[in-house]
Amino acid sequence: MSLIAPAGPTSAAVLAADFPPTPGTFWQPWVVFGEVQLFGLDVTLAITRPMVVLTLSMVLIGLWLHLTTRRVATVPGKGQWLTEQVHGFVRNGVARDMIGSQHYLPYVPFLFSLFVVILFNNWAGIIPPVNLPTFGRVGMAIALVLIVYVLYHAIGFRRHGFVGYFKFMVPAGLPVLVVPFVFILELMTFFITRPLTLSLRLFGNMFAGHMLVLVVTLGAWELFTSGGLMTLLAFPTWIGALLVFVFEALIQAIQAYVFILLTASYIGAALADDH
Repeated sequence: MSLIAPAGPTSAAVLAADFPPTPGTFWQPWVVFGEVQLFGLDVTLAITRPMVVLTLSMVLIGLWLHLTTRRVATVPGKGQWLTEQVHGFVRNGVARDMIGSQHYLPYVPFLFSLFVVILFNNWAGIIPPVNLPTFGRVGMAIALVLIVYVLYHAIGFRRHGFVGYFKFMVPAGLPVLVVPFVFILELMTFFITRPLTLSLRLFGNMFAGHMLVLVVTLGAWELFTSGGLMTLLAFPTWIGALLVFVFEALIQAIQAYVFILLTASYIGAALADDH
């Protein structure tokens, strides 16, 4: 069974239904434990498919890292070489360039972990029988961004002090009349715009890509089962679907890279001596 098959009606029934999708269409829990009151809201306690996929990805990532690093050698084998290449890419191509050679090392493990988790979970969207990009659910993307949000603000407050961090947001040398406007804009950027765009960018690309893959593959299947000339048209459609899969795999990798690139830039900005 696909990890994206709804718990109640079948996928075909949901897709064929003559009504626009609602939030309930995408709420597909595996196990529901019940409802509780949290901050005055009714919260459903459940195990969902993104939770299962994320857990499986953590297990696979841990297994990969264990198997490729348990016997570290000066002349690496294929597995160790691959792990070192990914780590080196994050270390030298992202962390050192964006954070700076003086401060980047403590943040390499975090950025490396972030990159492989996002990449594995993005690629889950094109790997049967999973076919579910974890961060195609906005709640998952927000939870991930929340970790980054707390981290770079904590770094900024520790680096500059509580008051100094807010002073740091305004570049030196501005006219006095302009300072309040710049401060408000920077405050919104640091505390609202950054986390909002970071989460929506990841969610939007994963959700849209997943829908595109779904539309193309289902369209090819409908042509194949229609009979006659339509059946012949299914084959070039499947070739197009394969190209869409390759394109989506590239987009998923790029989004993982963009996410850690922006995260590293936020950390580097928080560590900078001036704006």
